[in-house]
Amino acid sequence: MLNKLMAVYGGPGALTLLAHFQNLLAMFTALPAEGVHVGVVKYLAPLRSSSGRYQAWLGAGIVLNLGALLLGFGALLGAPKLLLGAFDASLIWMALFVVGMILLIAQAFLTAVLLAAGQLQAYVRLTVALSGLGVGAAAVMLVSGRGAEQALVAYLLGQGLVALPAFWMAQWHGLLPRLHGKISRTAVRQLGQFLLMAVSVLLFSYAVNFELRSVLIRRFPIAQVDLWQAVAKLSDNYTMVFSALMSSVYYPRLAALIGRPDVLRTYVRTLVLLVAVLAALGLGFLFLLRKWLLVLLFDAHFAAARDLLWPQLLGDWAKFLTWMLLFLLMAQARVGRYVAVQAVSAAMYAGLLAVLLPRYGLLGAPLAHAARFGLLLLGCSVYFRNYLRR
Repeated sequence: MLNKLMAVYGGPGALTLLAHFQNLLAMFTALPAEGVHVGVVKYLAPLRSSSGRYQAWLGAGIVLNLGALLLGFGALLGAPKLLLGAFDASLIWMALFVVGMILLIAQAFLTAVLLAAGQLQAYVRLTVALSGLGVGAAAVMLVSGRGAEQALVAYLLGQGLVALPAFWMAQWHGLLPRLHGKISRTAVRQLGQFLLMAVSVLLFSYAVNFELRSVLIRRFPIAQVDLWQAVAKLSDNYTMVFSALMSSVYYPRLAALIGRPDVLRTYVRTLVLLVAVLAALGLGFLFLLRKWLLVLLFDAHFAAARDLLWPQLLGDWAKFLTWMLLFLLMAQARVGRYVAVQAVSAAMYAGLLAVLLPRYGLLGAPLAHAARFGLLLLGCSVYFRNYLRR
């Protein structure tokens, strides 16, 4: 819905600006969401909220989230043009951005606490509210003619307001006990290991995508970049659903089965094969409907992006299966190997883009995406072969 609104009301380049803003949010929330909260789910899941160990992990999570916020705002103050140069960012806009980020990270932490406790209904309700309030706030700004930049900050603040019902739900379920005593250094250190994973995602995924979009904006007319961005946004729509399912169902189950290797192997093999078939069918169906979907989700002139879609879909199929296997490294807390995979992935992507963009133009971007995850899937299949064979 937000993509459609930006495409229709935001003007030329608005879709690319939206993706740039969402990429910026992902960079600011990477350390908490991809690091601290992954560890919080792992360590809180088997514990009762009344136990001392639960309070230790909860306190450590709060401390590390505060540290991540300070680092993010330090980066914003140190390099405002680099991070916000694409936006017409006034001082008021920047202040609202900071408030929105604080609320958004608080909401994400509280949601992780609920998820660790198995409160899936609360998780689903908050996810729906996150989408609804964010899109609703942006829609009001766009329809009233306030412009894309104002719509983006309204989108962030609308999402941040979900922190209020998230806090109430966590309190209602007794998941936020009063913390006593000093913060556990051991808990902070062990949770901090997950920050290394998050740093790798930040540097080798979100930052790479942020720079890729900047390169495309400089290299191609903004209207052409919008076509590539439409394909990427279509991919984001179903990738968010897949990622939410993996984070809320698959990963907690992996963490719970980590001490039962035989059951874990059977679970992983069954789910990977099932997802491989279902994803192939679903993505194939999307390819058949590609022109209709691009017009429906964006605007009539975005039908020209259909020729860019097939390598994106192929790469996404490989990406889904690769992610499922890499979740094993997260569940096993194998930080070094996870970081190494992210670094190799980023280097490979940069090399592929350097070769394919000059030769194929804008088509080189999705071609590089498909080649990257195809090679990663091959490597992960070899590494995790004991989990895939009977």
